[in-house]
Amino acid sequence: MGLFDSSNFQNLENGMKGAALEQKAISQNIANIDTPNYKAKRSHFQHTLNEAIQNQQLQANRMNNKHLPFGSQQEAAYVSEDNSTMYNHNGNNVDIDKEMSNLAKNQIYYNALIDRLSGKFNSLKTAVRGG
Repeated sequence: MGLFDSSNFQNLENGMKGAALEQKAISQNIANIDTPNYKAKRSHFQHTLNEAIQNQQLQANRMNNKHLPFGSQQEAAYVSEDNSTMYNHNGNNVDIDKEMSNLAKNQIYYNALIDRLSGKFNSLKTAVRGG
């Protein structure tokens, strides 16, 4: 078991990967605000993170590589296209106000994860220094 293999580090890492995926989707939406027939992209990762947190005790510990892995199988984060609406006359459905709101929300979420990860590293640094 490595120093950074704890479930806390893995959950923080998964959260940051999801926030990065969300950032990419929002950036694409904002960049294509005037593109005809462009459909807004939405990322879906929060369900994956929540399942990982709830089901972490259900993971099997394999003592031998020949053993079959079992435990909860989680669906990976993904990006989908929103075809349910049309805001502009050119077939584009990107709402800049909604995208800017999502961008701010995602930035706050990402910063919170970074602060938590920084706290974890500071705790390790304090332990290593013997303080």
